[in-house]
Amino acid sequence: MYEDFKVTDRWTGEQLHCQWKGTIVAIATRHADATDIRFSVNQRPVWIALPNLAWVELKRKTGHVITDYLAAQTAGLYLKRAIESGYDNGREMYTMTVDEVLELADKVVHEAGNTLNLPSLPLINENVRAEDDMAIHLPGEPA
Repeated sequence: MYEDFKVTDRWTGEQLHCQWKGTIVAIATRHADATDIRFSVNQRPVWIALPNLAWVELKRKTGHVITDYLAAQTAGLYLKRAIESGYDNGREMYTMTVDEVLELADKVVHEAGNTLNLPSLPLINENVRAEDDMAIHLPGEPA
């Protein structure tokens, strides 16, 4: 979905390869009430900041939570739209609003059909599930 995708820049026509690289709670790194999702865009680092209040609002409104997988997919969809619309101007950091997080998280879940269908992180090999590659299984799960 949006953890590893290609998109065409609206202004230059350049093909950009976007890959999720990590998720960091920004309280510790930059004293911000946000969670930062890092992408590599043709090897250029780009951060998408999701306000932590979005986690609270989604839980309050729906009873559901934003998982790490959903946060990464939501940020990826935001980045894809920014590039396609021409909003991406080469900045290193973009900040989403709570409403944008809620709207795009909803779109991601509807597109996937269920949060259980979201791709695992990290994407190690698109042909191998990360859980299998890293030998991470719950007791009772087949290895």
